[in-house]
Amino acid sequence: MVLKVLVFLVLGSVVVKSQQQSFNDDVLGLIFFKAGLQDPNAKLQSWSEDDNDPCNWVGVQCDPTTYRVTELHLDGLSLSGHVGRGLLRLQFLQVVSLSNNNLTGAINSELSRIGSLQVLDLSGNAFSGSIPEEFFSQCGSLKSVSFARNNLSGQIPDSLSSCWGLAEFNLSYNQISGQLPSGIWFLRSLQSIDVYGNLLEGDIHEGIGNLYGLRHLNLGNNRFSGRLPEDIGSCSFLKYVDFSENYFSGSLPDSMRKLVSCTSINLRGNSLRGRVPSWIGELTSLESLDLSANQFYGRIPYSLGNLQSLKELNLSMNRFIDKVPSWMFSVSFDQVLQVLDLSSNGLYGEIPSKLGVLSSLVYFNMSMNRLFGSIPSTVGDLKAIQVIDLSDNLLNGSIPSDIGGAVSLKVLMLQRNILSGKIPTQIVNCSSLTTLILSENNLSSSIPTAFPDLSNLVYVDLSSNDLTGSLPKELANLSQLVFFNISHNHLHGELPLGGFFNTIPISSMFGNPLLCGSIVNRSCPAVHPKPIVLNPNSSDSIDGPSRNHHGKEIVLSISTLIAIGAAAFIVIGVIAITLLNIHVRSVSRSAAALMLSGAEDFICSPTNDPKYGKLVMFSGDADFVPGANALLNKDCEIGHGGFGVVYRTLLRDGRAVAIKKLTVSSLIKSNLESEREVQTLGKVRHQNLVALEGYYWTPSLQLLINEFVPSGNLCKHLHEGPDGSCLSWQQRFNIILGMAKGLAYLHQMNIIHYNLKPTNILIDNSGEAKVGDYGLARLLPTLDRCVLSSKIQSALGYMAPEFACKTVKITEKCDVYGFGVLVLEVITGKRPVEYMEDDVVVLTDMVRGALGDGKVEECVDGRLRNKLPAEEAISVIKLGLICASQVPSSRPDMEEVVNILKRIQCPSNGNG
Repeated sequence: MVLKVLVFLVLGSVVVKSQQQSFNDDVLGLIFFKAGLQDPNAKLQSWSEDDNDPCNWVGVQCDPTTYRVTELHLDGLSLSGHVGRGLLRLQFLQVVSLSNNNLTGAINSELSRIGSLQVLDLSGNAFSGSIPEEFFSQCGSLKSVSFARNNLSGQIPDSLSSCWGLAEFNLSYNQISGQLPSGIWFLRSLQSIDVYGNLLEGDIHEGIGNLYGLRHLNLGNNRFSGRLPEDIGSCSFLKYVDFSENYFSGSLPDSMRKLVSCTSINLRGNSLRGRVPSWIGELTSLESLDLSANQFYGRIPYSLGNLQSLKELNLSMNRFIDKVPSWMFSVSFDQVLQVLDLSSNGLYGEIPSKLGVLSSLVYFNMSMNRLFGSIPSTVGDLKAIQVIDLSDNLLNGSIPSDIGGAVSLKVLMLQRNILSGKIPTQIVNCSSLTTLILSENNLSSSIPTAFPDLSNLVYVDLSSNDLTGSLPKELANLSQLVFFNISHNHLHGELPLGGFFNTIPISSMFGNPLLCGSIVNRSCPAVHPKPIVLNPNSSDSIDGPSRNHHGKEIVLSISTLIAIGAAAFIVIGVIAITLLNIHVRSVSRSAAALMLSGAEDFICSPTNDPKYGKLVMFSGDADFVPGANALLNKDCEIGHGGFGVVYRTLLRDGRAVAIKKLTVSSLIKSNLESEREVQTLGKVRHQNLVALEGYYWTPSLQLLINEFVPSGNLCKHLHEGPDGSCLSWQQRFNIILGMAKGLAYLHQMNIIHYNLKPTNILIDNSGEAKVGDYGLARLLPTLDRCVLSSKIQSALGYMAPEFACKTVKITEKCDVYGFGVLVLEVITGKRPVEYMEDDVVVLTDMVRGALGDGKVEECVDGRLRNKLPAEEAISVIKLGLICASQVPSSRPDMEEVVNILKRIQCPSNGNG
């Protein structure tokens, strides 16, 4: 008995000791892991090496029986640094989730050696480099891997094909190139594949049908080509399919009819062609079907009416030629449909009177077709509708008064039709209305007196109609307004005073000779100043298209207005320069010495001394060459802009960098906040973006260290080079495509540029465009538009119209506008605004007018005449005009722009 007790005590002691040792392994492993991290918000403060076990630590989960660590969840804690080997000590670790942090470096290939690891999520960080080949060769028990939203490049390792137990992998939003490993089609455990937003290419070979359990397949926004996989129908459990924005061609494979469980199919933006087969109506589980921006033709299949669960149907930008399908507007199709987009096709006929039965409809677009007849009065029954776009058709009759019943309406676009009658007073019941475009119709009568009650209006265009009467003075109370165009009507009386109307552009009132007030320089009611003579040989490009539409004659010159505007700019410039000089004088003596003698002493000094500030390099070491190429040496200045002066200097390894000395030090956020913003910009890596290499920060001096791009900026290549060395068409197209790709990536990272102009588009030695100076406005504590406007005044002509309104949110669509102007500048070789002796030529208006007159080819840079594919050039010009639309909602996203450009360019075209 005594012997049994002794054995029990000895064995118990060994078990306790072994268990404590295990606990220590977990503690030590996590402490070792933490040592490689920076934790600015002290989220891991509870992690202490003195604890016996880590089960109460933040983000740690343990097995309730063994107290061994099984899961680690540290998502969104603003952690930075790298993932070291400490986690290898956690032998029972099953889940590692470190998403949405600022982790950098390469993917640690040893992580897959954790024998029990099943889930690894490193998404939303700044990991770079290639995925190590050996990572997947030791994938063990891995079931789920996500490296989404990082800066990974290179190819997908072939070793992925050996991960037999893998159920899902997500590599979306990276820069991964090459082809998909063919072996992945034999990983029968796969349920989800997501590689959206990379640079993958090649055909999708047959074999996908082996993945019987596949439920989610997203190959969108890559460079895949060839036909859609013929055996995709064998994936009978598929719920989500996205092949959008690639180069797929051919017709829809017949096997797709077997995807009866599928709820979403997105084939947008390819080169698919042929008739849409009637079996599409057999996919009765579909909730979303997007076939837009392809080359489908013929009739819209009647069988689509069988899709009773359909919420979104987008057939826009195809070649459907058909009478408007009446079955789409029947009771059997009204259950849940929220989005119906049939725009940019060849549909004709009247809009069915039963439009109102689509009671769930939120978005309705039938623009750019051949519709005629009147707008059905049942439009007022669409209580949930937010967007109606029927522009660019042949609709006649009046705008129905029942429109007031569409109480949720936000956007109404009816421009370029043949509508007549008056603007119904009931429209004021649409109290959420933000955008109203009724231009280029035959509307008459006066603007409703209750119109100012639409307090949410942002964008209004009533131009080129036959409106009469005076403007309600209460329009000045519309605080959200950024655009109000009433040009080319028959309005009279005094213009409203106050609010937006204090700064309304004169072009928004052209063609109304009886309007009066200080803005148009006409006294009210009958006292007029001395007439101004307009040069009969000059042309007002803004009025051109409208004059052709209505035959209205323009008699007003703007030479005086130019003089007034120029004087105002001079005054503003003098004030700005004076304030800037005052600020420069206030900079400390150390900053002045730094600028005159070079900054190597500051840069190389210890960062723990606040006197010297802080230097951070995102890649490599900061080792600068002293002497003539020292930082901020006046002789090395290469440019300046609204945010600062730029200098060129060399690192010891011979690599050149560009240093921007910010001149907004009194306006930027606190050092801590600014560093966070700069670190966010430091994560941005794309071949069409100028890389931010590092920064140097003190309270009075801020330097940004950028990649140096050797061949100058776009302005130099377009406007300053000799005629004999002008850019070819192919070079210009590549620059446009490069700009689009860079901006699309920025918007994907939720970064708005704010300051697009040719001097911020740099060209490298291979002719690749790189967008620079992005996101600098993020350093300001708020988006102060007065400050920001003064900083980017040189971007006049590139700024979207909504930028003028304080109360309107600035979105990515402002960048799209600037991009559209840049496209036109690249193709025409003309600046966005050119001042003539008695006239001002606005590039967008000039090109739009030439397009309306059928003379758009005359806008192309004369140095390119007879040296370019005309059809390609015209398509790009049209795209530029769409991007530079006055209405933000009419501008495409930059991802859409990239894919449209890919489709415009013929791969076999060798012109240039």
